[in-house]
Amino acid sequence: MGTLVAARAAYVCRTCAQHFHKQLGLRRGYSSSAAQPDIYDVVCVGGGPAGLSLLTALRSNPITSHLRIALVEAQDLAKMKSWKLPRDSFSNRCSSLTPSSAMFLDRIGAWKHMERDRVQEYQEMQVWDGVTGARIEFDWAPGSTSPAGTTIAYMIENLNLTSGLLRRLEELGGVSTFDNARVEKISYGEETEELDLREWPLVHLSGGKQLAARLLVGADGANSPVRTFAGIPARGWDYGRHGVVATLELEGEGWGGANTKIAYQRFLPTGPVALLPLPGNHSTLVWSTTPSNASLLKSLSAEDFVAMVNAAFRLTPTDLEYMHTQGSGQADEYSWRLQHTKFDTWAVPQAVTGVQEGSIASFPLKLRHADTYIGERVALVGDAAHTIHPLAGQGLNQGQGDVQSLANTIEYAVSHGWDIGVAMSLEPYLSERYAANHVLLGVCDKLHKLYSVGSGPLVHLRSAGLSAVNALTPLKAFLMRQAAGNGIKVF
Repeated sequence: MGTLVAARAAYVCRTCAQHFHKQLGLRRGYSSSAAQPDIYDVVCVGGGPAGLSLLTALRSNPITSHLRIALVEAQDLAKMKSWKLPRDSFSNRCSSLTPSSAMFLDRIGAWKHMERDRVQEYQEMQVWDGVTGARIEFDWAPGSTSPAGTTIAYMIENLNLTSGLLRRLEELGGVSTFDNARVEKISYGEETEELDLREWPLVHLSGGKQLAARLLVGADGANSPVRTFAGIPARGWDYGRHGVVATLELEGEGWGGANTKIAYQRFLPTGPVALLPLPGNHSTLVWSTTPSNASLLKSLSAEDFVAMVNAAFRLTPTDLEYMHTQGSGQADEYSWRLQHTKFDTWAVPQAVTGVQEGSIASFPLKLRHADTYIGERVALVGDAAHTIHPLAGQGLNQGQGDVQSLANTIEYAVSHGWDIGVAMSLEPYLSERYAANHVLLGVCDKLHKLYSVGSGPLVHLRSAGLSAVNALTPLKAFLMRQAAGNGIKVF
């Protein structure tokens, strides 16, 4: 009975839409004095990686390519698409793409549009406790099952990813783009003689344009207006930490051996610090620390900043804490303390020799999770649905997992003649992604809290656990397989 009702509703919806498309050329009016909204099957608010990946997936799929789609973005997409930096310069906002995410981008035809000489894969990750020195090495052992051979992940600039997706969308065509456009408000439509739009979201843009959406997708960030419109709460907390990012230069010609690139992460009581490989002798820094420490790091000279980064991977937390109390002179302090510190050179990254001018920045860290990802004619993806601590580098990959799942869900609904906007049609997306994201959010949150402890019995317990996992090759391989994939099923 339920299936019959849903099918009938879908038929009525399609019949009404077809009638209106013919009569009004895809435009509908609420009254003679009101602006006439454009009608779309999918309106996506947000032109970041999540939103662009979703629209690319829909346009590249023969089953969903006929859908009428609109993209709303506050920034200038032409500038984003034509983004360019010199070969020896890199953006300070980079992400670690898992092999599953990279294969998804390849499947929708976007991977070939990235500037591949600016993408760096890495095959090993060294992670250790800054207090005790307990260590775990992640790499694919010979014969292990990996989606991308020995590659653990790919480091890519966010703007490289975005511009590549935009070029792929332009190649596909068929997307109505509204950039440099601010969302003034989102409301519900009204009933006319031809069609009842009272349950359809209506996006009001600056300049008076109105877009009616069969399905409104919020890919509009942590402060999502779409989520606010849908009345979906997001719960969580601020960590009281800032993420400091920078583009760095390393000594020598590059990372690790000829065929092996290594990422490094050290857990300090104030937060983890990670050095991740970029092409050549460049790297990207992500350092989670206190707001006061972040403020100091941004105020230092290039020489002193470089000294602080090298100290973060080599000196004791006590030495590092002292250096954070100095207003300047960290380079001299580091040189003196390094002479009295023992460490294995193989266990730390190559020494940092320089920092790219203007690349040092910071942002507050927080955890947020929406109560649900769907409503009637609304779906949330990426940061609009969840924000995560960057210690595992999974934020962008979570968003890509959302996009794959939602694209699959829409494809299934279209192929079965369902209305893509109703909650019943969107339910598979929610059931597939919510629990998986919730688990990952919880794991990263607990790791942050666990390694924020600088003394006491918990320190020894966590070190013993880290060493035990490192000794259990099958368990490490399982954890790597979980991290490499997004757990996406295909209908």
